Amino acid sequence: MSRRKKRKLLVPEARAGLDRLQTEMMNRELGMNATNTNDVKVEVANQLGISLDSYNPDIRAEDAGKIGGAMGGKLVREMIRMSMERLAKKH
Repeated sequence: MSRRKKRKLLVPEARAGLDRLQTEMMNRELGMNATNTNDVKVEVANQLGISLDSYNPDIRAEDAGKIGGAMGGKLVREMIRMSMERLAKKH
């Protein structure tokens, strides 16, 4: 089975901004005060009933997908919402 390559950002310098947006968005949603995405991942994992430290090489792919999917899906929805809002302001 082949591994999926990590998706690269079109603008690599945007990584810090995306991480900050994701952390802020998940903090609002979860009512927490995390300072980085790793803390958010641990909290999301706990809510899903998945045991996760900040580094866990033994995590199952299915569990990693649940954590990443929960976080990534919300980030994409938020970015779409923000884009639609900006487009509406321009017209």
